[in-house]
Amino acid sequence: MQSQDVAPRPTSSPSAPVVDVEQAEAALVEHYPRLVRLAYLVLPPGLGRNRRVLTAHALTQRALPRGRAEASVIPAQSTGRDGDPGYAFVRLQVLRTALEAGLPLRRRAWPKRSQLPPLLPQVWGLRLFPRSGGAEELALDQRLSALSAAARAAYVLRGLERLPDSDVHHVLRTAGVTDPDAALQEADGVPAQYPLLDSPEFDPCSLQARPTDLMRRRQHLRAALAGAAALAVCGVLLALPGDGWGPDGAAAPPYAQNPAAQAALDPSRLLKVSPVAWQSATRTDFSVWPARGDLTTDRALLRRALAVWARPGETVRVSATPGTPSGGPPGPPQLLYAGNVDNARVVIFYDGLRIARYAEPKDGTAGAALDFSRVDGATRIEASAVLLNRTDGNVRYLTAPWVRKTAERDLLKPGSGAMDLARTDGATAPLASPVARTGGCTSWNVLQITDDSGTRLMTDLGELVPARLTTGRPGKTHDASGAESLRTWAPFGCSLADVRGQGVRSVNAWQYATQPLPDASGTAAWVCTRGETWRGGGERVLAQFHTPGGKYGAVAAKAENVAACGARDPQVLAGVLWKSEAGSWYLLAAGSRNTASISTTGGVEQTAQGNLLAAKAKQGARAELKGTLEDGRSISGLG
Repeated sequence: MQSQDVAPRPTSSPSAPVVDVEQAEAALVEHYPRLVRLAYLVLPPGLGRNRRVLTAHALTQRALPRGRAEASVIPAQSTGRDGDPGYAFVRLQVLRTALEAGLPLRRRAWPKRSQLPPLLPQVWGLRLFPRSGGAEELALDQRLSALSAAARAAYVLRGLERLPDSDVHHVLRTAGVTDPDAALQEADGVPAQYPLLDSPEFDPCSLQARPTDLMRRRQHLRAALAGAAALAVCGVLLALPGDGWGPDGAAAPPYAQNPAAQAALDPSRLLKVSPVAWQSATRTDFSVWPARGDLTTDRALLRRALAVWARPGETVRVSATPGTPSGGPPGPPQLLYAGNVDNARVVIFYDGLRIARYAEPKDGTAGAALDFSRVDGATRIEASAVLLNRTDGNVRYLTAPWVRKTAERDLLKPGSGAMDLARTDGATAPLASPVARTGGCTSWNVLQITDDSGTRLMTDLGELVPARLTTGRPGKTHDASGAESLRTWAPFGCSLADVRGQGVRSVNAWQYATQPLPDASGTAAWVCTRGETWRGGGERVLAQFHTPGGKYGAVAAKAENVAACGARDPQVLAGVLWKSEAGSWYLLAAGSRNTASISTTGGVEQTAQGNLLAAKAKQGARAELKGTLEDGRSISGLG
């Protein structure tokens, strides 16, 4: 890794705004995940993923000023946080200390605090690291590791913060980089794959845990345990004569055999449903799936899969969708599949709450994987398919016994028709996965499923269970299978990448308004897409704007954990700056149909009656939207 000198901190000008502790703390708390991600990306990769995670959190938490402090503010950009002096200050502090952490230790000089391992936060006995991403994220991480710290900072400020080079230069200079131009030029050598910076691969707030070196830890603790043994014996003796008043009360000793835990590891106790049970059952979900595959009687494989589920070793790659527990089965689970798929042996279980998928290579157990996904409350439609295998950019699915036909369709080409997808004992032929693509988004392949109740579309979002695609007004949605629904989804299929790996249950697209464009430029469509999750939180909403003739929609606003555009509150308001073919700039805004009026303040001051607004504006203008519904309630712009 190259080194980069960091100059002395520049002094702030007397006219710089003053940031107090409360303002900085509010900005840090609001944008904490983004700040930690920034620090993690800038820190030297040579620290190792565990120390990078802990150091990133430590540097971010130490970014608060001790009193009132001057902050150099970057000119406002396209996102609201850039105009906040408090955010600008803490971002600068995080960036400065992350750059200092990469400086080599020098003789005859005290090390900076950021160059030392963090005292806090610490997690004893565990190694923490972000969830693994795909091949693109790994390649980007390798390219960034070859850059100097200042060049990595330049790349991250461009991609994560969306700053132009002039503002990146200013931030780097303020953070103490001696030659920002060289850092920007070096960052140009890495392809601009900026959306990958939002991947879970670089998210120090969404972590996996593994044990540290157990043998070394045991040796270090041996002396301490010997000294504490006498005290432990005294405590046990005190607890025994009484009526169970010790700390564990009536609990059995930790070495006692638990019948339920033993049953959960016994392949002969696995639940196997009759192949025709679903035909008479009143409940049609994963609980009535029969066991399929050519290895359902391989006791050694099933015992191995159950043992790994209960006690995954260090070499097992474990992943779980957000909100999904990854502990062992509470009792004997249901077997859905056990068989050879491509170059792997795959076993799929269902325990009433989760789908658990175990996979190992055909030539051994090295590189085994264990994946979990929540499916509690799944309906017949949502229990139509589960992932069998993912390899070479393709996915195979195991479909429900009630599925009569499967096909492959490109969501971006509604008129191209569906291509039949062959199945063998419920397992589909390979389907190109949209989440594994490289380069731009030119297609988005989805799984089309047909059963006695109709046809529906499911999309791979990098999880065990594909997400259901729907259209329509929230509360009255329907499956995206008809011609009109396909046309609604076509410009917005690529935006599904925004909810990848988030435990998404379904995604709905609702065209909530159409707007005649100024200068006789045709009519634009306003569509909001909302991703609902299995865990009931973390919903993501995008308001998108599509102009006539445009292939893709443009994201006008986004929000997370909001009721907007959902069944509880089917209201949405968003705006966008738009340039007409005549060269004029306009602020366009649209709300759902029961919006009585829209007003803007800030860079554009105007009020319009109804759910549409079009006002002349200047390039780069920023305004705040506010709407009033017909019942008198006020709503704010999304995002």
